[in-house]
Amino acid sequence: MIEVAQDVFLGRGTAVNWVVLREGSDLTLIDAGYPRDADRVVASIEGIGNRLEDVVAVLVTHAHIDHIGGLAALLRRHPAPVFAHRFELPNLTGVSHEQATPAAVVRHSWRAPGRRWLAEIIRAGGAGKVSVDSALAFGSGGELDLPGRPTALLSGGHTSGHSAFLLRREGVLVTGDALVTGHPLSRVRGPQLLPAFFSHDPDAAERSLDVLASAPAGILVPGHGDQWAGDPAVAVEQARAALRR
Repeated sequence: MIEVAQDVFLGRGTAVNWVVLREGSDLTLIDAGYPRDADRVVASIEGIGNRLEDVVAVLVTHAHIDHIGGLAALLRRHPAPVFAHRFELPNLTGVSHEQATPAAVVRHSWRAPGRRWLAEIIRAGGAGKVSVDSALAFGSGGELDLPGRPTALLSGGHTSGHSAFLLRREGVLVTGDALVTGHPLSRVRGPQLLPAFFSHDPDAAERSLDVLASAPAGILVPGHGDQWAGDPAVAVEQARAALRR
């Protein structure tokens, strides 16, 4: 776990990240990695001196298996409430599946780095399907009444209800997959969009960068890649420049 700001922690799984927000002894968990990352999530929480039972709620940036796969195992141990944007609930509950098909993933992973990544995510449970039947919609507008006081920012495109989370007090923007800083299938380093085939609506994903650009933050914490320090508007500019290469 990396403490990117006071009581804001970045955890790492199988080429994917999650975030833990702490307020006193209470925690908010944002995302949960692949199915077989669940033990890593628990270990990361224990590594900062807390327990899984300290998790008050789970927030979901979006319902792709690399971000919600660990939830089934975690919720069996500790049934915390799970929240997502109302537009994302169909993906989270399994009614719809706005996710790249296995065939598309394999087709784009034929080069050596991609093959290694593909083997890793399959071992991590990435070939399965997951859902959370009991998920709830979080409120819109303003800070959520959860540890860390995150504000949800709808940033659809990658999925319809993809949300980033702004931590105003700490100046941190948790971007999920709306803006990342690296991925095994990308040769770009630094702020960027994921390869377009991962997104339900790539054009909308690019438009959602405007939402992130105006966020008052100085640290970005992405769903893939390292944390990034700087103005989100600069990160968005770099991501759009990468699209033009």
